[in-house]
Amino acid sequence: MEDGVEADKGISKTVNMDFLLQWSQWQLLDSILPTGGFAHSFGLEAAVQARIIMDPEDLKTLVIHILENTGSLLLPFVCAASISPDGDTWKKLDRILDAMLTNEVSRKASIAQGSALMRVAAAVFTEFPSLKTMRDTFLGSGAVSFHHAPVFGIVCGLVGMDSETCQRAYLFITMRDAISAATRLNLVGPLGAAVLQHQLCGVAETILKRWMNRSVDEACQTAPVLDTLQGCHSYLYSRLFCS
Repeated sequence: MEDGVEADKGISKTVNMDFLLQWSQWQLLDSILPTGGFAHSFGLEAAVQARIIMDPEDLKTLVIHILENTGSLLLPFVCAASISPDGDTWKKLDRILDAMLTNEVSRKASIAQGSALMRVAAAVFTEFPSLKTMRDTFLGSGAVSFHHAPVFGIVCGLVGMDSETCQRAYLFITMRDAISAATRLNLVGPLGAAVLQHQLCGVAETILKRWMNRSVDEACQTAPVLDTLQGCHSYLYSRLFCS
């Protein structure tokens, strides 16, 4: 009888842990998490000033290019980090991505967001002490630059997301932040932004299926114009965003 009670307690504890992990996963995707994503426009602001975005259809096209480029370039790093969320893997992935991001504006944006995410994750998700250990180990060492994609993959892997969900989540936050930037640039209203995000869900899923589960060796840029636009951001006379 007592063995049955103990078994029930063990099952209950496991179920509770599963639910707690879900809460952590949802919090990781919550826009209120202070990771600095809303400080960046993914080249949208530069595109507006270069008069590449002239109407809602141009905006939709550019957001699709942002998602495509994120899928081709960054999803491999998210995937690899989520599968092996440890310090050695992180250091290797971070160095490779740092070498690939030749655009200084996007490179700095990636580092800023990754550093913020790791700081927040280590403080919030204290049930995973390895996060704080990794941050304390590498902070100030120069061994890693804290790029966002590998950090996101590590945190997702530790909070129990499977690799596919992790990659889908990364595309989701990219789309969310890009459309939020468009709202603040007055390219679309709040309701229009919600409609646009819903319209692009199918496109985002297609992009995910095209690029998910690829190795880091296959990571590549697919939108050179977007990369050029973002690189011009620091030359804008006036700007609202950091990138």
